[in-house]
Amino acid sequence: MDVVEMTRALVDIESITGQEQAAGDFLHAHLQQLANRTGGTVERMEVTPQRFNVLAVWGTPVVTLSTHMDTVPPFFASREDEQFVWGRGACDAKGIIAAMIAAAEKLLAEGTRNFALLFVVGEEKDSLGAHTAAKAGRGSRCLINGEPTENKLAIGSKGALRYELVARGKLAHSAYPELGESAIHKLLDVLEGIRRIPLPEDPLLGKATLNVGTISGGRATNVVADEARAELMFRVVSEPAGLREAVAKAAEGKVEAREALYTPALRMEAMDGLPTTVVSFTTDIPNFRGAWGKPMLIGPGSIHLAHTAEERIAKGDLRRAVGIYADLVRKVAASGLPVRQAGE
Repeated sequence: MDVVEMTRALVDIESITGQEQAAGDFLHAHLQQLANRTGGTVERMEVTPQRFNVLAVWGTPVVTLSTHMDTVPPFFASREDEQFVWGRGACDAKGIIAAMIAAAEKLLAEGTRNFALLFVVGEEKDSLGAHTAAKAGRGSRCLINGEPTENKLAIGSKGALRYELVARGKLAHSAYPELGESAIHKLLDVLEGIRRIPLPEDPLLGKATLNVGTISGGRATNVVADEARAELMFRVVSEPAGLREAVAKAAEGKVEAREALYTPALRMEAMDGLPTTVVSFTTDIPNFRGAWGKPMLIGPGSIHLAHTAEERIAKGDLRRAVGIYADLVRKVAASGLPVRQAGE
Protein backbone atom coordinates (compact mmCIF):
# COMPACT_ATOMS: atom_id res chain seq x y z
CA MET A 1 0.00 0.00 0.00
CA ASP A 2 1.15 3.52 -0.74
CA VAL A 3 0.69 6.27 1.85
CA VAL A 4 -2.81 7.20 0.67
CA GLU A 5 -4.02 3.59 0.64
CA MET A 6 -2.54 3.02 4.09
CA THR A 7 -4.22 6.16 5.42
CA ARG A 8 -7.61 4.97 4.20
CA ALA A 9 -7.07 1.46 5.56
CA LEU A 10 -6.28 2.88 9.00
CA VAL A 11 -9.13 5.40 8.98
CA ASP A 12 -11.56 2.58 8.19
CA ILE A 13 -10.62 0.81 11.44
CA GLU A 14 -12.57 2.32 14.31
CA SER A 15 -10.17 3.11 17.16
CA ILE A 16 -11.86 5.60 19.48
CA THR A 17 -9.85 5.93 22.68
CA GLY A 18 -10.17 2.73 24.69
CA GLN A 19 -11.08 0.70 21.60
CA GLU A 20 -7.72 0.62 19.81
CA GLN A 21 -7.23 -3.16 19.65
CA ALA A 22 -8.26 -3.64 16.01
CA ALA A 23 -5.96 -0.83 14.86
CA GLY A 24 -3.14 -2.25 16.96
CA ASP A 25 -3.65 -5.73 15.48
CA PHE A 26 -3.56 -4.29 11.94
CA LEU A 27 -0.38 -2.30 12.59
CA HIS A 28 1.34 -5.20 14.33
CA ALA A 29 0.59 -7.56 11.43
CA HIS A 30 1.69 -5.05 8.78
CA LEU A 31 4.90 -4.13 10.58
CA GLN A 32 5.69 -7.77 11.31
CA GLN A 33 5.63 -8.49 7.58
CA LEU A 34 7.96 -5.54 7.00
CA ALA A 35 10.26 -6.62 9.83
CA ASN A 36 10.42 -10.19 8.53
CA ARG A 37 11.68 -8.90 5.18
CA THR A 38 14.15 -6.40 6.62
CA GLY A 39 15.52 -7.88 9.83
CA GLY A 40 13.54 -5.87 12.36
CA THR A 41 11.58 -6.79 15.45
CA VAL A 42 7.99 -5.94 16.39
CA GLU A 43 6.34 -6.16 19.79
CA ARG A 44 3.06 -5.44 21.52
CA MET A 45 3.71 -3.24 24.55
CA GLU A 46 0.80 -4.03 26.86
CA VAL A 47 -0.90 -1.01 28.40
CA THR A 48 -4.05 -2.59 29.83
CA PRO A 49 -5.82 -5.83 28.86
CA GLN A 50 -6.63 -5.68 25.12
CA ARG A 51 -4.86 -2.32 24.76
CA PHE A 52 -1.25 -2.13 23.64
CA ASN A 53 1.32 0.08 21.95
CA VAL A 54 3.05 -1.23 18.84
CA LEU A 55 6.84 -0.92 18.65
CA ALA A 56 8.97 -1.83 15.62
CA VAL A 57 12.77 -1.59 15.84
CA TRP A 58 15.57 -1.87 13.31
CA GLY A 59 19.07 -2.06 14.78
CA THR A 60 19.83 0.07 17.85
CA PRO A 61 17.42 3.01 17.62
CA VAL A 62 18.96 6.46 17.68
CA VAL A 63 15.69 8.09 16.62
CA THR A 64 12.06 7.06 17.08
CA LEU A 65 9.09 8.10 14.94
CA SER A 66 5.96 8.09 17.08
CA THR A 67 2.30 9.08 17.11
CA HIS A 68 -1.02 7.76 18.42
CA MET A 69 -3.51 5.30 16.96
CA ASP A 70 -6.60 6.40 18.95
CA THR A 71 -9.12 8.97 17.77
CA VAL A 72 -11.90 11.08 19.23
CA PRO A 73 -15.53 10.11 18.58
CA PRO A 74 -17.60 9.82 16.52
CA PHE A 75 -16.15 7.33 14.05
CA PHE A 76 -16.80 7.85 10.35
CA ALA A 77 -15.17 5.90 7.55
CA SER A 78 -12.85 7.15 4.85
CA ARG A 79 -13.51 8.55 1.42
CA GLU A 80 -11.28 10.38 -1.00
CA ASP A 81 -11.43 12.87 -3.79
CA GLU A 82 -8.72 14.15 -6.08
CA GLN A 83 -7.10 16.24 -3.34
CA PHE A 84 -8.01 14.82 0.08
CA VAL A 85 -8.51 11.72 2.19
CA TRP A 86 -11.49 12.27 4.51
CA GLY A 87 -12.50 10.45 7.69
CA ARG A 88 -12.02 10.29 11.43
CA GLY A 89 -8.31 10.26 12.16
CA ALA A 90 -7.30 11.29 8.63
CA CYS A 91 -5.04 14.02 10.01
CA ASP A 92 -5.11 13.13 13.73
CA ALA A 93 -3.22 10.92 13.44
CA LYS A 94 -3.70 7.99 11.04
CA GLY A 95 -2.34 9.80 8.02
CA ILE A 96 0.73 10.50 10.14
CA ILE A 97 1.08 6.80 10.99
CA ALA A 98 0.90 6.00 7.28
CA ALA A 99 3.54 8.61 6.45
CA MET A 100 5.87 7.29 9.17
CA ILE A 101 5.52 3.71 7.92
CA ALA A 102 6.15 4.82 4.33
CA ALA A 103 9.23 6.71 5.52
CA ALA A 104 10.47 3.59 7.31
CA GLU A 105 10.02 1.54 4.14
CA LYS A 106 11.93 4.17 2.18
CA LEU A 107 14.79 4.21 4.71
CA LEU A 108 15.05 0.43 4.86
CA ALA A 109 15.13 0.18 1.07
CA GLU A 110 18.18 2.42 1.01
CA GLY A 111 19.88 0.58 3.86
CA THR A 112 19.29 3.04 6.71
CA ARG A 113 18.72 1.41 10.10
CA ASN A 114 18.99 2.27 13.82
CA PHE A 115 15.50 3.75 14.13
CA ALA A 116 12.14 2.72 15.57
CA LEU A 117 8.42 3.21 15.04
CA LEU A 118 6.24 3.57 18.15
CA PHE A 119 2.46 3.86 17.90
CA VAL A 120 0.63 4.40 21.18
CA VAL A 121 -2.88 4.31 22.61
CA GLY A 122 -4.76 6.82 24.70
CA GLU A 123 -3.36 10.16 23.55
CA GLU A 124 -6.78 11.73 23.14
CA LYS A 125 -7.72 11.14 26.79
CA ASP A 126 -4.98 10.41 29.33
CA SER A 127 -1.82 9.49 27.36
CA LEU A 128 -1.78 6.09 29.04
CA GLY A 129 0.17 4.57 26.15
CA ALA A 130 2.90 7.22 26.43
CA HIS A 131 3.08 6.76 30.21
CA THR A 132 3.59 3.03 29.62
CA ALA A 133 6.22 3.63 26.94
CA ALA A 134 8.07 5.99 29.30
CA LYS A 135 8.89 2.94 31.43
CA ALA A 136 10.27 0.97 28.47
CA GLY A 137 12.80 3.11 26.60
CA ARG A 138 15.16 1.51 24.10
CA GLY A 139 17.98 4.04 24.19
CA SER A 140 16.61 6.34 21.48
CA ARG A 141 18.15 9.82 21.69
CA CYS A 142 15.48 11.67 19.69
CA LEU A 143 11.69 11.32 19.55
CA ILE A 144 9.98 12.67 16.42
CA ASN A 145 6.36 12.96 17.49
CA GLY A 146 3.68 13.31 14.85
CA GLU A 147 0.71 15.67 15.16
CA PRO A 148 -0.91 17.94 12.53
CA THR A 149 1.47 20.91 12.22
CA GLU A 150 1.11 21.48 8.44
CA ASN A 151 4.53 19.83 7.99
CA LYS A 152 6.18 22.59 10.02
CA LEU A 153 8.47 21.90 12.94
CA ALA A 154 6.79 23.03 16.16
CA ILE A 155 9.18 24.85 18.46
CA GLY A 156 6.59 25.36 21.19
CA SER A 157 3.31 23.88 22.37
CA LYS A 158 0.95 24.92 25.12
CA GLY A 159 0.30 22.65 28.05
CA ALA A 160 -3.00 21.61 29.63
CA LEU A 161 -4.53 21.90 33.08
CA ARG A 162 -7.89 20.10 33.36
CA TYR A 163 -10.36 20.26 36.24
CA GLU A 164 -13.60 18.57 37.21
CA LEU A 165 -15.87 20.72 39.36
CA VAL A 166 -18.46 19.00 41.55
CA ALA A 167 -21.19 21.01 43.30
CA ARG A 168 -23.64 19.61 45.83
CA GLY A 169 -26.90 21.09 47.02
CA LYS A 170 -30.22 20.18 48.63
CA LEU A 171 -33.34 18.92 46.88
CA ALA A 172 -36.52 20.95 47.14
CA HIS A 173 -39.66 21.77 45.18
CA SER A 174 -38.78 24.58 42.77
CA ALA A 175 -41.81 26.56 43.96
CA TYR A 176 -40.04 26.85 47.32
CA PRO A 177 -36.36 27.32 46.45
CA GLU A 178 -35.66 28.73 49.91
CA LEU A 179 -36.12 25.20 51.27
CA GLY A 180 -33.32 23.82 49.11
CA GLU A 181 -29.87 24.73 47.85
CA SER A 182 -29.17 24.71 44.12
CA ALA A 183 -25.97 22.95 43.12
CA ILE A 184 -26.34 24.39 39.63
CA HIS A 185 -26.45 27.97 40.92
CA LYS A 186 -23.32 27.36 42.99
CA LEU A 187 -21.57 25.83 40.01
CA LEU A 188 -22.48 28.73 37.74
CA ASP A 189 -21.20 31.25 40.31
CA VAL A 190 -17.87 29.42 40.53
CA LEU A 191 -17.57 29.12 36.75
CA GLU A 192 -18.15 32.85 36.40
CA GLY A 193 -15.38 33.47 38.92
CA ILE A 194 -13.01 31.14 37.09
CA ARG A 195 -13.78 32.83 33.76
CA ARG A 196 -12.65 36.12 35.32
CA ILE A 197 -9.21 34.75 36.29
CA PRO A 198 -6.47 36.77 34.50
CA LEU A 199 -4.66 34.41 32.15
CA PRO A 200 -0.85 34.55 31.80
CA GLU A 201 0.99 35.25 28.56
CA ASP A 202 4.29 34.04 27.14
CA PRO A 203 6.39 35.72 24.40
CA LEU A 204 6.65 32.47 22.39
CA LEU A 205 3.44 30.61 23.23
CA GLY A 206 1.04 33.54 23.49
CA LYS A 207 -1.81 33.81 25.98
CA ALA A 208 -3.24 30.95 28.02
CA THR A 209 -6.86 30.07 27.25
CA LEU A 210 -9.81 28.53 29.09
CA ASN A 211 -12.56 26.26 27.77
CA VAL A 212 -15.53 25.06 29.81
CA GLY A 213 -16.10 21.79 27.99
CA THR A 214 -19.00 20.08 29.75
CA ILE A 215 -21.76 20.99 32.21
CA SER A 216 -24.30 18.57 33.68
CA GLY A 217 -26.60 18.34 36.67
CA GLY A 218 -30.07 18.60 38.05
CA ARG A 219 -33.06 16.28 37.87
CA ALA A 220 -35.98 18.25 36.45
CA THR A 221 -37.08 21.83 35.85
CA ASN A 222 -39.35 21.74 38.91
CA VAL A 223 -36.68 20.37 41.27
CA VAL A 224 -33.93 22.35 42.95
CA ALA A 225 -30.73 20.62 41.84
CA ASP A 226 -28.80 18.66 44.44
CA GLU A 227 -25.78 17.92 42.20
CA ALA A 228 -23.98 19.50 39.24
CA ARG A 229 -20.66 19.01 37.47
CA ALA A 230 -18.46 20.76 34.95
CA GLU A 231 -15.20 19.97 33.20
CA LEU A 232 -12.85 22.70 32.08
CA MET A 233 -9.39 22.99 30.61
CA PHE A 234 -6.78 25.70 30.64
CA ARG A 235 -4.23 25.68 27.81
CA VAL A 236 -1.25 26.81 29.85
CA VAL A 237 1.88 28.66 28.74
CA SER A 238 3.83 28.64 32.01
CA GLU A 239 3.98 26.94 35.39
CA PRO A 240 0.37 26.73 36.65
CA ALA A 241 0.83 27.56 40.33
CA GLY A 242 -1.02 30.86 39.97
CA LEU A 243 -3.92 29.28 38.07
CA ARG A 244 -4.21 26.50 40.64
CA GLU A 245 -4.35 29.04 43.44
CA ALA A 246 -6.97 31.12 41.62
CA VAL A 247 -9.18 28.08 40.90
CA ALA A 248 -8.96 26.97 44.51
CA LYS A 249 -9.95 30.46 45.69
CA ALA A 250 -12.91 30.65 43.29
CA ALA A 251 -14.15 27.21 44.37
CA GLU A 252 -13.52 27.52 48.11
CA GLY A 253 -16.59 26.75 50.19
CA LYS A 254 -18.80 26.31 47.11
CA VAL A 255 -17.70 23.37 44.95
CA GLU A 256 -15.06 20.67 44.93
CA ALA A 257 -12.36 21.36 42.33
CA ARG A 258 -10.53 18.19 41.30
CA GLU A 259 -7.42 18.50 39.16
CA ALA A 260 -7.74 15.76 36.54
CA LEU A 261 -4.70 16.32 34.34
CA TYR A 262 -1.64 18.50 34.01
CA THR A 263 0.64 18.53 30.97
CA PRO A 264 3.37 21.19 30.92
CA ALA A 265 3.99 23.63 28.10
CA LEU A 266 7.00 22.81 25.93
CA ARG A 267 9.79 24.51 24.04
CA MET A 268 11.43 22.27 21.49
CA GLU A 269 14.20 22.00 18.94
CA ALA A 270 14.49 23.73 15.58
CA MET A 271 16.40 22.32 12.62
CA ASP A 272 17.93 24.18 9.72
CA GLY A 273 15.91 23.93 6.53
CA LEU A 274 12.49 23.34 8.10
CA PRO A 275 9.86 26.06 8.61
CA THR A 276 8.70 26.38 12.21
CA THR A 277 5.45 27.01 14.04
CA VAL A 278 4.02 27.26 17.54
CA VAL A 279 0.93 25.20 18.42
CA SER A 280 -1.76 25.63 21.07
CA PHE A 281 -2.53 21.94 21.56
CA THR A 282 -0.85 19.41 23.84
CA THR A 283 0.79 16.15 22.83
CA ASP A 284 2.10 12.90 24.28
CA ILE A 285 5.62 14.34 24.41
CA PRO A 286 5.72 15.37 28.10
CA ASN A 287 4.36 11.98 29.13
CA PHE A 288 7.27 10.15 27.51
CA ARG A 289 9.38 11.94 30.17
CA GLY A 290 12.49 11.93 27.99
CA ALA A 291 12.68 8.14 27.89
CA TRP A 292 12.75 8.13 24.07
CA GLY A 293 15.03 11.13 23.61
CA LYS A 294 14.77 14.84 22.94
CA PRO A 295 11.48 15.71 21.26
CA MET A 296 10.65 17.14 17.87
CA LEU A 297 7.05 17.73 16.77
CA ILE A 298 5.97 17.69 13.13
CA GLY A 299 3.30 16.18 10.93
CA PRO A 300 1.06 16.69 7.89
CA GLY A 301 -2.45 18.10 8.14
CA SER A 302 -4.11 21.00 9.93
CA ILE A 303 -5.13 20.87 13.57
CA HIS A 304 -8.09 23.07 12.65
CA LEU A 305 -9.64 20.08 10.84
CA ALA A 306 -8.90 17.53 13.58
CA HIS A 307 -11.85 16.53 15.80
CA THR A 308 -14.33 17.99 13.28
CA ALA A 309 -16.96 16.54 10.96
CA GLU A 310 -14.80 17.71 8.04
CA GLU A 311 -11.58 16.00 9.12
CA ARG A 312 -9.37 15.43 6.10
CA ILE A 313 -5.76 15.51 4.94
CA ALA A 314 -4.29 16.55 1.62
CA LYS A 315 -2.67 13.75 -0.34
CA GLY A 316 0.18 16.04 -1.32
CA ASP A 317 0.89 16.82 2.34
CA LEU A 318 1.00 13.09 3.13
CA ARG A 319 3.54 12.45 0.39
CA ARG A 320 5.66 15.42 1.47
CA ALA A 321 5.60 14.13 5.04
CA VAL A 322 7.12 10.82 3.93
CA GLY A 323 10.17 12.67 2.62
CA ILE A 324 10.34 14.95 5.67
CA TYR A 325 10.29 12.05 8.14
CA ALA A 326 12.86 10.07 6.17
CA ASP A 327 15.14 13.08 5.92
CA LEU A 328 14.84 13.82 9.64
CA VAL A 329 15.74 10.24 10.53
CA ARG A 330 18.81 10.41 8.31
CA LYS A 331 19.96 13.73 9.76
CA VAL A 332 19.32 12.84 13.37
CA ALA A 333 20.86 9.40 13.01
CA ALA A 334 23.97 11.04 11.53
CA SER A 335 24.29 13.75 14.20
CA GLY A 336 22.65 12.03 17.15
CA LEU A 337 20.46 15.04 18.03
CA PRO A 338 18.72 18.04 16.44
CA VAL A 339 21.31 20.60 15.42
CA ARG A 340 20.27 23.71 17.32
CA GLN A 341 17.89 25.11 19.90
CA ALA A 342 14.93 27.23 18.84
CA GLY A 343 15.92 30.87 18.62
CA GLU A 344 19.64 30.29 18.33
